[in-house]
Amino acid sequence: MLFCRNISRDWLNWHPWIVTFATTPVSSPLWLAGLDRSGASKPVGHALQVQVLSADTRMCLDAGSMDRGESPAMNIKNIGSVRGLGWRAFAAVVVVGILLGCGGQPEAVAPAPPEVTVSTPTQRDVTIVHEFVGTTQARESVEIRARVQGYLDEMTFEPSSFVRKGEVLFVIEPEPYQAQRDRAEAGLKAAEAGLRRAESDLDRLEQAVRTNAVSQQEVTRARAERDQASAAMLEAKAALTNAQIQLDYTTVESPIDGMVSRNYVDLGNLVGAGEATLLTTVRRIDPLFAYFEVSERFMAQVLEQRGGHKEPGTSEVLPAMLVLKETGLKIEGKVDSVDNTVDPATGTIQMRAVFSNSDARVFPGFFVHVQLPGELLENAVLVEETALGTDLGGRYVMVVGDDNIVERRYIEPGPLQEDKTRVVLEGLEQGERYITVGLQRARPGMPVTPKEAAGR
Repeated sequence: MLFCRNISRDWLNWHPWIVTFATTPVSSPLWLAGLDRSGASKPVGHALQVQVLSADTRMCLDAGSMDRGESPAMNIKNIGSVRGLGWRAFAAVVVVGILLGCGGQPEAVAPAPPEVTVSTPTQRDVTIVHEFVGTTQARESVEIRARVQGYLDEMTFEPSSFVRKGEVLFVIEPEPYQAQRDRAEAGLKAAEAGLRRAESDLDRLEQAVRTNAVSQQEVTRARAERDQASAAMLEAKAALTNAQIQLDYTTVESPIDGMVSRNYVDLGNLVGAGEATLLTTVRRIDPLFAYFEVSERFMAQVLEQRGGHKEPGTSEVLPAMLVLKETGLKIEGKVDSVDNTVDPATGTIQMRAVFSNSDARVFPGFFVHVQLPGELLENAVLVEETALGTDLGGRYVMVVGDDNIVERRYIEPGPLQEDKTRVVLEGLEQGERYITVGLQRARPGMPVTPKEAAGR
């Protein structure tokens, strides 16, 4: 129900019509009616049935006949039929048309500034922690291979178990090599017997030559036979030693303490035929190494702080912390090795840290984070990590000024702390307010209604 404003004041004084409309289902015509001074309903006009309403449709009220004293009527122009449209939709169109025709528009009310939660940075002494991504490797790693040819007879370990140095892992059929060893031993005994005979013959001839019972030539020949027998005995000893080695190879032992993998070859298969067949692996995982790359800049800072590189054992160790982000596991250790060359292609140098792993909670090949301590920052400024945004300009926070106007402030972020706060190296001062909740409602240069965070 609207008062029409563009009808002449004189006519309105005599005909204070209040324009109303009533709708019926779309199959019936739409009627516009007026109310006279007594409140009785009087027909004003009959709306034409509409065929098409488009975005370009315009409606207006022709009040000219009212001003000329004619029967009050409203003519709706440029309208087709409304069949196919719901009566609610068409009623809304009529209201909009009346508003446009009469020129009445409600006054815009400025919305209140959005409410946001603000906080101020905290301050405390912080030790800068440099974090690097690395991979773990076993302290010792051995491939167990077949060193002789034969069929795999026995496997004497449980897969993934811990084994000791010298513990038997596999047995390759030993019978052929036992026979070779026995034959070599027999050959050694025969050579020893031949040597003893040659030495006895030589002694007898040397005594006989003193009485001229034999010629010197026979003594020389006997001495040569003695030397040949001695060489044959040495050869037989070597053959026996080799046969014993081959026999020992049929018993495959672990050369180190560590964790054994599974068997890569099933029992009954021929191994060592033309190649040293890989049977399994053993890795010592306590302690554990972590290899990681550091930048040339960081390495220069470490050398400057420590007065250059020192011989191992002559300077304070550089502590390190292994962090497994998936579980939150942390293991203290130390840096025990640094490479002697910076890679010119990447500008990095490799470091190695060693960590205790007695409970086997980390395996070789894990991707881990290695943390190294840096410089101490006194009264460092820290903000909540969730309050930081990122765009092409870098990391920023939304700062609320004294006039409650929002400002996008770019900062130089430092390392993330365990309590999910981040060090701000530059760009934000203690006491300034920054938005923690409601960032999606804040726009740079626009006012906000700040609310202090709970607990502050």
